[in-house]
Amino acid sequence: MSAFMGEVIGTMILIVFGGGVVAGANLKKAFSNGGGWIVITIAWGLAVTMGVFAVGSISGAHLNPAVTIALAITGDFPWNEVVPYILAQMIGAFLGACIVYLHYLPHWGATKDSDAKLAVFSTGPAIPHTFSNILSELIGTFMLVLGLLFIGANNFTEGLNPIAVGLLIVVIGMSLGGTTGYAINPARDLGPRIAHFVLPIAGKGSSNFRYAWIPVAGPILGGSLAAIVYTYLFKGVVLSSFWVVIAINVLILLAFFITKGESKSIGKKVA
Repeated sequence: MSAFMGEVIGTMILIVFGGGVVAGANLKKAFSNGGGWIVITIAWGLAVTMGVFAVGSISGAHLNPAVTIALAITGDFPWNEVVPYILAQMIGAFLGACIVYLHYLPHWGATKDSDAKLAVFSTGPAIPHTFSNILSELIGTFMLVLGLLFIGANNFTEGLNPIAVGLLIVVIGMSLGGTTGYAINPARDLGPRIAHFVLPIAGKGSSNFRYAWIPVAGPILGGSLAAIVYTYLFKGVVLSSFWVVIAINVLILLAFFITKGESKSIGKKVA
């Protein structure tokens, strides 16, 4: 299997299990309806663990454009492979969302709440506020990438790394996920959001592309920031991109802090 196909399959597995647990919790007449936040966060952690177990030895199991970009910044991944990896992750996320749609096929019509249906595919803010929403995604992904780099710096018994990564996802979801549904992954949000847009889902509402840039930009900003901070603090190396990344993060956050704009958004039942 090629690394490209590894990222497609690994990300597809991530979304099948992650989107699947939200579908089970949100869609009416599913036995798991009303499962709640704890069930969702644990299942998302296990979803990442399974994706990493599946293709970690093939592609490194990035499964996340923010991770791919962060590793390229640290020099641990070649820049010429970044675009193919991101494309593979987007394809895998889209396919995973389609599988979830098919699996729960009769339940879409049984569910009247269009926001609950959208939440199966993509995230949204508990309180729409552009600055706070992008900051939440930035912080969540900062902790994700920093945690991944911490895990990679330790020597684990073979096979334990994916479990550690899954636990990291669980604690991010439980601690930081309640504000925006912790996308912390542009492909995880945008790929399924596109699937929601194109699939013939009974009674679906808007795919809310007006909000969609936040779970793309926030994770990329946070992951990039984590990459330069980790390299500086733990390796004593100031990367050539250090001040560029700092400046971009500050300018974007400052712009939205000054405007104090609130994003018009739908969907509160997110994960």
